[in-house]
Amino acid sequence: MPFTDATEPDPPELKADQFTLRPIVVGDTERDYAAVMETREQLRLWQQSTWPEEDFTVEDNRTDLVDLEERHAAHRAFTYTVLSPDGSTCLGCVYVFPTSATFLTKCTVVPVGEDTWEDVEAVVFFWVRLPQTELGMDAQLLSALRAWFRSEWGLERTVYVTSEPFTQQVDLISGTELTLKFELLEPGAPGKRLAFG
Repeated sequence: MPFTDATEPDPPELKADQFTLRPIVVGDTERDYAAVMETREQLRLWQQSTWPEEDFTVEDNRTDLVDLEERHAAHRAFTYTVLSPDGSTCLGCVYVFPTSATFLTKCTVVPVGEDTWEDVEAVVFFWVRLPQTELGMDAQLLSALRAWFRSEWGLERTVYVTSEPFTQQVDLISGTELTLKFELLEPGAPGKRLAFG
């Protein structure tokens, strides 16, 4: 059964010693905005775009979060905010998509080995606020996500995607036992997206 089946309950939150994940809501706008703007240079590499622009505002971010919350509620895709244990500070975000997501269907998918894109159960993107990456929290988050998708979501064929220019995250994922499974060529993007599983 696909994880986007609207008859199934929303996937649960994830609690760890260093952070908590829960579905993002519009009420997270200010916390999320602070994290986005502090990490904007890295996010531009991650996105392979100019987002967030220097004139990106809190209200722009609120508009984005309205869409993310609606998409989550409709089970089209899921977005989780990564919060400090006390919930006061946004430390990053996690995005979970089916392979049928519109932007993914526009990509040219190049298998690196024998795996087939049709067998992928979920496509995961994540980013961590700049100061936390310096403390190694991105590695802790990736490890927690891998266990979470297996145990709580029941997914065995999840891929973790980053952008080739975002070498910090490429190196992080490459440093695990995850291996490169697919290259995704997105129209208009200057570099490849790399999917590890």
